[in-house]
Amino acid sequence: MSGGVDSSVAAYLLKQQGYDVIGLTFRAWPQDCRSIEEDKCCGPQAVADARMVAHSLDIPYYVIDEIETFKREVMDYFAAEYQRGRTPNPCVICNERVKFGSLLRKAEGLGAEMIATGHYARITKAEPRETPLSSAANGRYELRRARDERKDQTYFLFALRQDQLARALFPLGELTKTEVRSIAKEIGLKTYGKEESQEVCFVPENDYRKFLRASGVGDKKGEIVTRAGKTLGHHAGIHNFTVGQREGLNLGGQPRPLYVLELDSAANRVIVGPAEELLRGEFEVSDCVWHIAEPVEPLEVTVKPRHQHPGCAAVVERPAFAEARAGRRSVRLLEPQRAITPGQAGVFYRDDLVLGGGWIC
Repeated sequence: MSGGVDSSVAAYLLKQQGYDVIGLTFRAWPQDCRSIEEDKCCGPQAVADARMVAHSLDIPYYVIDEIETFKREVMDYFAAEYQRGRTPNPCVICNERVKFGSLLRKAEGLGAEMIATGHYARITKAEPRETPLSSAANGRYELRRARDERKDQTYFLFALRQDQLARALFPLGELTKTEVRSIAKEIGLKTYGKEESQEVCFVPENDYRKFLRASGVGDKKGEIVTRAGKTLGHHAGIHNFTVGQREGLNLGGQPRPLYVLELDSAANRVIVGPAEELLRGEFEVSDCVWHIAEPVEPLEVTVKPRHQHPGCAAVVERPAFAEARAGRRSVRLLEPQRAITPGQAGVFYRDDLVLGGGWIC
C-alpha cells in the first residue's frame, strides 16, 4: 500500500472478494530523512495515508523496513547507470527485486501467500493450445495489458519471473482509473482524489542531478563532439545527459538544432547531431526475460522502447555472432524510431500479451 488511491482500492476489492487481506508499506529510507518529500510513495505522508485506509478497511497494517535492499538494488543501480552513460528505469528494478522480491519474502513471514498491488495489468494462465507462439508455454502465467490502455503498467512489470507472476494479484487490471476513483469515493476513502506522482520516488524535487551528486557521482569534464569527431564544446559530466536531449548543451551559433545522439562513457564524450540522426532502425537488448517459450526463429512483435512509446512493429532475432552475445537479441524495426536509449527496457507484445523484453544496449 503506497498511500495512493490505486493500492487502497486494490485492498478493498480483494477484501470484497473474500481474501484475508493485510496491508504492507515498505519503508525505503530512514524516518528522519529530510530529503524525501512527505507525499512521495512510501514517504511519511504516504505511510500515514496507507495506515488510515487500512484502519477504515479493518485490515492489519505493517510497515516493512526495506532501506538497505532499496538502496542497494534501486538507488545504487540508478546512480551507476547514469555514470555509465545510460538512462535507468528504476521502477522495473524495484518491481522485480523489491516489491516481488524481498517484500514478498517478508510478506510470507506474516502468513501471506500472494502479493497484490495497485498496478494496472492482468495475469492469465495459458490454456492448452497448439500454436507456434504458445504451445511450449502451456501452463505458464501470462502477463497482459490492462483494460485501461492509458494506465497500462505492464512495461514496468515485464521482468517478473514465472514464480513471481504465480504469486501476484492485480485487482485493477479490468478497471479504468475513473472507475477506481469512483469506487474510492463511493466507499468513503479519503485518498479518492489524491494526485499521483509521475516522478522517481527517491529523487528530491525531481532533481536527479542533485541526487547523483549526493550519491558520489561527481562532475567530470569532457568534450561535446559530432559523429565526425569535431569538438563543438565541453560538458561537466555525461550523467547530465540522455539520448534525445536538446536543452543544456549550450552550443550557441550552430546552423541547426543539435541533440544528444550517444553517450560515450569510455571517452567521456557527448556525441551530438541533427534530429534525423536520432532515428535508428535496429538495436540490441540484453538479459532477456521471456513469458513464452524462448524463440529460436525470428519473432514478429510490437516493441515499446520506452514506457510512453505507443509501440511499433519489429522483428526480434538472434544477433550476428550470437556466441559472443549470449542472452542478447537484435530488434529490427520496420520503421526507424527516434531516440532509442541505452538503459531503458525494450518490451515485446503480441496484441495484449507481453511476450518478454530486455535492456537496450
